[in-house]
Amino acid sequence: MVSVDTVYQTVLAILNKENRGYMTPQEFNLLANQTQSEIFEQYFYDLNQYNRRGEITNEFANIVKNIKEKIDLFKVQQFPLVYSTNKFNLPTNLYRVGSIDYRNTTEVEQITNKEYLYYSQSPLTAPKISYPMYIREENSISVYPDSIASEIFCTYIRKPASVNWTYNVVSNEAFYNPGAPDAQDFEVHESEISNLVIKILSYAGIVIKQAEIIQLAEAKENKKITQEKS
Repeated sequence: MVSVDTVYQTVLAILNKENRGYMTPQEFNLLANQTQSEIFEQYFYDLNQYNRRGEITNEFANIVKNIKEKIDLFKVQQFPLVYSTNKFNLPTNLYRVGSIDYRNTTEVEQITNKEYLYYSQSPLTAPKISYPMYIREENSISVYPDSIASEIFCTYIRKPASVNWTYNVVSNEAFYNPGAPDAQDFEVHESEISNLVIKILSYAGIVIKQAEIIQLAEAKENKKITQEKS
């Protein structure tokens, strides 16, 4: 995790140093969540790209391994699905399904409606307890055979929790309150702190209408990208 207060104070310090105004907590929280979402989704794009290039064997410079480590922070193992109205409800924080299992021992194969109609025509290919199948809908799955109404587990990648810099107002000034029940740090990997600051600054330049801040952030991000690719 990355401290939300550390990032906010860093962003404010840079804005103040450049004499470019002030970002309110409300503005910061909006930009923080947008930035975290972008970084999180970039993991999957980068993993795909670097997988195509082939892994680096060096233990500490293996980019694919490092990206997988970042994604694994959001991996939820063997989450029991709730059965309701002939369907199993998927987790509300689901981002991508990894696998669906029956009793944590038998993997359930995903199929389409068309494939189900085809497989069901023969006893040899029809879904069985020993070879179950499921059809994915938006927020739920239907598992076949119909006799399966429990003990379905999902391994998945969850979405990051919403970032929230919580505060108390004293003499018209906001002071960080980490003990608030809805306080939430960034959940992306701790190595992303500079990336978070740079991207939030870029958005901040748009919010406070300062092109110089955008240029500063873009210059820092371009430098970071160049270093990563060199």
